Amino acid sequence: MSWVAAVARLRARREPGVLVTVATVRGHAPREAGAKLVVGRTGAWGSIGGGNVEAVATDRARELLAASDAQPELIDFALNDKVTNQHGVQCCGGTVQVLLEPLHVVRAVAVFGVGHVGLELARILVRQDLDLHLIDSRSAMLTDQRLGVLADAVAQVHVHHTPLLPEEVLEQLPRGTHVLIMTHDHAEDAALCDAALRTPHLGSVGLIGSAAKWARFRKRLATEGGHDDAAIDRIKTPIGLPDIGGKDPATIAVSVAADLLRTFEAGAD
Repeated sequence: MSWVAAVARLRARREPGVLVTVATVRGHAPREAGAKLVVGRTGAWGSIGGGNVEAVATDRARELLAASDAQPELIDFALNDKVTNQHGVQCCGGTVQVLLEPLHVVRAVAVFGVGHVGLELARILVRQDLDLHLIDSRSAMLTDQRLGVLADAVAQVHVHHTPLLPEEVLEQLPRGTHVLIMTHDHAEDAALCDAALRTPHLGSVGLIGSAAKWARFRKRLATEGGHDDAAIDRIKTPIGLPDIGGKDPATIAVSVAADLLRTFEAGAD
């Protein structure tokens, strides 16, 4: 498997990895600058030349995978018989510098309701490196023509048409997915709130709407749903930054996106 395919595979499986690259070569070395190795928790793909260089880099990559705040780093190797190595002698005669870049699991966001606000929000979020799930019970909201504005996405976009029970998508979402509920139907919103509280692997849950809407939902979640106050408090509403006003869909979307990015920065993965 090529290193490009290995990176794509790790991303699809939502597994972390480390991309190891021969950054510089002086003199003779097993591989040229640019050679790459991808290290995952249970496997490795590609090669930077084998021997001590590859073994040390692989060991360090696995240490980075176990760290919570791993950052890119460089390792220098001298390839001569005077150097004490961990994994045997390499005496090609040159020097090699290897770059290790952690490949973190990207965040995932699910937007339930791709109406006016939802589409504007998607247009912002697709510029981020994340997995973006767009869910709507109305097929007209998810046509290729309408979603064409997302064609230059950085994000990986996943479209879900769920004509009957949108809440069933919640179980399919990756662990830690941040959920934003903004459908066209308050009954759909209420069902999604109830289902989200019963889906423990999710990240943050946000609901668009007024204080009056939330008061009705909160009472229903307690009396009909049987949720206690601590569980109900998992739902953040209203979503968006409080100091950004305006009811235009694009303005609301900017506010909601900024609030979500602030959640990311706070480390609420």
